[in-house]
Amino acid sequence: MKKILILTLSLLLFSTMLLADNSSPVGWWRTIDDETGEAKSIVHIWIDNGEMQGKIVELLRTTPDDPNPVCAKGSGELTGKPILGAKILWGLSEDKDGWWDGGKILDPKKGKIYNCKVRTIENGEKLRVRGYIKAIIRIGRSQIWERVPEPVKPVEENNPIEEENK
Repeated sequence: MKKILILTLSLLLFSTMLLADNSSPVGWWRTIDDETGEAKSIVHIWIDNGEMQGKIVELLRTTPDDPNPVCAKGSGELTGKPILGAKILWGLSEDKDGWWDGGKILDPKKGKIYNCKVRTIENGEKLRVRGYIKAIIRIGRSQIWERVPEPVKPVEENNPIEEENK
């Protein structure tokens, strides 16, 4: 009986740890355009010294006339640099309500940098991403990103674009 109790408690603890990991925003996410509903890219999100960051690791929609699109004017240091590999999410820290807030997000196609907050939803399978203009009323747009498995092909760790953005 004692062994069954210990085994049950161990399984309960292990399953709780798995659920906690899934609720973390760390991982790979398929971005969904809030205007068209189409998938745009894969973003890798990680935490570095308590700060959430994210970069585009794969583009899902390119056109033959623009196979390697660049960040639009207004994108800060990334203006004119490839969107692929660009750090588009930075400076977010976790608050007590499960939101990550206080950071920035870049819309590389429009060349706009917004304040940003994110939170996992639907048991960690989706990420609510809100870009807004800081004001009394947070005017902005929200997107829902979908969690995807870690890519099979390795992501370049020493990306020259990322190194320039540090």
